[in-house]
Amino acid sequence: MRVLVTGAAGFLGSHLCDRLLASGAAVVGMDNFVTGNPANVAHLEHHPRWQFIRHDVSAYIEVEGPLDGVFHFASPASPVDYLELPIQTLKVGSLGTHKALGLARAKGARFLLASTSEVYGDPLLHPQPESYWGNVNPVGPRGVYDEAKRFAKAMTMAYHRYHGLDTRIARIFNCYGPRMRPNDGRVVSNFIVQALRGEPLTVYGDGTQTRSFCYVDDLIDGIVRLFHHGTAEPTNIGNPDEFTMRQLAERVLALTGSRSGVAQRPLPTDDPRVRRPDITRARETLGWEPRVSLEEGLGRAIEYFREALTASGRPAVSA
Repeated sequence: MRVLVTGAAGFLGSHLCDRLLASGAAVVGMDNFVTGNPANVAHLEHHPRWQFIRHDVSAYIEVEGPLDGVFHFASPASPVDYLELPIQTLKVGSLGTHKALGLARAKGARFLLASTSEVYGDPLLHPQPESYWGNVNPVGPRGVYDEAKRFAKAMTMAYHRYHGLDTRIARIFNCYGPRMRPNDGRVVSNFIVQALRGEPLTVYGDGTQTRSFCYVDDLIDGIVRLFHHGTAEPTNIGNPDEFTMRQLAERVLALTGSRSGVAQRPLPTDDPRVRRPDITRARETLGWEPRVSLEEGLGRAIEYFREALTASGRPAVSA
């Protein structure tokens, strides 16, 4: 099998490339390094089944040779990124998805879209099943990401219905693990880095808002199963265990041994109050559910960030 992964140098994209190569596939990675990190795929440089193309997927995509699959993971994904890059975020969700779908159609390849739980917005239904249409503010600051992903889903389904393209849509809930950037801006990386540096953990609002955290290995396993065994209907991929931000902060402090306190900040505009996936569809159709507990996953992520901070010249403070 030969596949293309867009956003290959990103956090999730790079882990997906590793998994696909380990399964015996030939992988073409594509990234323009706007938010991706070249170091995430540097270890693949001499792999015999690896090819890398530096390219912006919002422009016409050309890949020589056959392709059996296209995994479209290109997009800024953290609030820090998509708030700083609103136009690029909208373009990769619209133009980039259109170009990736066109390539998949031309090659007769199966297409998988990396969508997001952000399409549910600030949900009025909890937990969120795939049948829920969401509660999104299209003109708010987060709308550039939410609506880019919602458009991408609509375009994917249009190619499926009109052109008969074999498609998959993964609705990815909060994921964490090695290769997240220390300044990524997402809550797990924020808390861990702040704790390791002895800085106060930034909690927005009163800290009672909830999220569900899926370790990267579990999530990539779900993505691969969805590609091979799923259907065209959207499928939630995430961990159904739900935690408040206060609970997450307490676990990070305990696992790092940090003496950091907590600093409260105003809640960002349109920040969801709750977020938890209903993974019934993934359990029943893919035989998938997460296996890594939050404590185990946080432990692995803490060790990664401890090493990353040391390598950057800003080592973690002593507990």
